[in-house]
Amino acid sequence: MSAMKSLPDDIQASVDAAATALRQARRVLAITGAGLSADSGLPTYRGVGGLYEDSDAEDGVSIEVALSGDRFRTDPTVTWKHLRQIESACRGAAPNAGHRVLAGWCERFDITVLTQNIDGFHGSAGSNAVIEMHGNYRRLLCTTCEWRSTVADYAALDHGVPRCPACEAVVRPDVVLFGEMLPDAALDQYDRVMASTPDVVLSVGTTSVFPYIAAPVQWCRQWGGRSVEINPGRTEVSRWVDIRIAAPAAMALSAIDQRLG
Repeated sequence: MSAMKSLPDDIQASVDAAATALRQARRVLAITGAGLSADSGLPTYRGVGGLYEDSDAEDGVSIEVALSGDRFRTDPTVTWKHLRQIESACRGAAPNAGHRVLAGWCERFDITVLTQNIDGFHGSAGSNAVIEMHGNYRRLLCTTCEWRSTVADYAALDHGVPRCPACEAVVRPDVVLFGEMLPDAALDQYDRVMASTPDVVLSVGTTSVFPYIAAPVQWCRQWGGRSVEINPGRTEVSRWVDIRIAAPAAMALSAIDQRLG
């Protein structure tokens, strides 16, 4: 059964409206969250770019503490323990139909993907303009020297706290931990995209709790753009959007893609 036929009539009407808005668009901004990667089998993590399930950490500390920049600097053993658990939950997952739709739209639109997810799936699927606002857990960096590397998984890393092969300092994933600043390079990309005034802003699978995630949806109407939200539940931006599709991310994106032809 196709994605088009599997959607209820009211949702199909919203899909049609989204496709109509996109047909008239040249510049598109797609903002993605954990709801998109959930269709790849990943948990819908909360917090730092989708870093942990909605539960407390072990060791008598909260997730926000265990996965904070402060805790990593004072006791990286605890932080790395939970980072390994996260990576293990993600291992073996792959981009889904929603990621592939957005990647395929690179040939149709000037499209940028702004993602809070740290799984790297957009790049793997083929999207060529991706702002990884919260980083990518597959990228590792030394906390002291300029050493950088990319890994398929954490299985080959030293047990406990990995060390830099160049200087023996502590290694960390290139992700934003609780309490840390967003990366300058990603913020620069964000500012450039916002200045380009996208014709359509898509909010896909995110609750939009961060102001910089909600802002494009709230502001696009000021420059004459249209906003579309794809999320089964209501979110922080639901009252702002022009079109709301109450459906899972991959299903809705596939249905819009079919409607576009």
